[in-house]
Amino acid sequence: MRRVGFVVNPIAGMGGRVGLKGTDGKVEEARARGAEPRAPERGIEALQALREAGDVDLFTYGGKMGERAAHEAGFEPTVVGYPDGEETTPADTRAAVEALVEAEVDVVLFVGGDGTAVDIAETLDALNTAVPMLGVPAGVKVYSSVFGVTPRAAGRLAARFDRTAEREVNDIDEDAFRGGEVHTELRAVATVPVGDDLQSSKQVGGGTIEGLAEAVAADAREATGVTYILGPGSTLAAIKRELGVDGTPLGVDVWRDGDLLVADAAESDILATLSEQNRIVVSPIGGQGFIFGRGNPQISPDIIRQSDVEVVASRRKLEETGVLRVDTGDPDLDEELRGWLQVRVGAYERRLVKVV
Repeated sequence: MRRVGFVVNPIAGMGGRVGLKGTDGKVEEARARGAEPRAPERGIEALQALREAGDVDLFTYGGKMGERAAHEAGFEPTVVGYPDGEETTPADTRAAVEALVEAEVDVVLFVGGDGTAVDIAETLDALNTAVPMLGVPAGVKVYSSVFGVTPRAAGRLAARFDRTAEREVNDIDEDAFRGGEVHTELRAVATVPVGDDLQSSKQVGGGTIEGLAEAVAADAREATGVTYILGPGSTLAAIKRELGVDGTPLGVDVWRDGDLLVADAAESDILATLSEQNRIVVSPIGGQGFIFGRGNPQISPDIIRQSDVEVVASRRKLEETGVLRVDTGDPDLDEELRGWLQVRVGAYERRLVKVV
């Protein structure tokens, strides 16, 4: 029977839907904007898949750091400790990992983002242990290659893996990220279970996008009354420039009939601007293939269901990415989005790419 250690960072990802692009140092602001915890439900989803995939003995930390999610998923876990207070901290995460290793777990399955991954990787390294770690993606920014591609994928992999490999743990400067700049840093190298459903590191795709941007912008100018929800990234930044707006390189902007309605929009801002016709334009994350669920949680399932979706990418980026992925937080919507999708790679050219 596999012994699985489980720990949740309960505030991970709270900043995403309200446009904060991360929660480090921004918990109170996220709450003031109406943010709701995202990590617990992601953890429950992973644990349900874990139960279905194999015979496991679950060890976890108390309260909202794992115990509650475990009970919701149908486990009767062994609780190895409790956080010091109601508001959890990185110190609680580190203490949880130490307790799980002492309990001789075979893998530490955690729910969080890159910041949580750094805390866990550094703790495991300090303990000089060979116990592997595996992430359930719940953060706004997920640049590290230690996460399952979805919560359920992480749960299945934790139950079934038979080999491990060293993978990168990356993090970014969130303040710079909010200002439109990406400063990534390799923070650790961790031992991770490997399988087909393990996420790659984020890479930047190359290729010329000027013609693509001009064509998409031209179509948008002709689409009277259509609300455009323009996602983050360099490809979309080129489209925004063609539209003549000062958009947000790493945020979501809303445009209609020649006007920038909202810059760096939160979910509530986007919902307030939707019209009878809405079009989401996004580009996959290079190396990972995500079109929803990484870097753009402001574009929520409710928004997606009310909009057409156009995916754009340079030819080179699409070739390097291979398949597309979705992780909206709504399994039914994810299933609806899967299948073959036309991706626009030029003024007139489109390519069929599978969403898996």
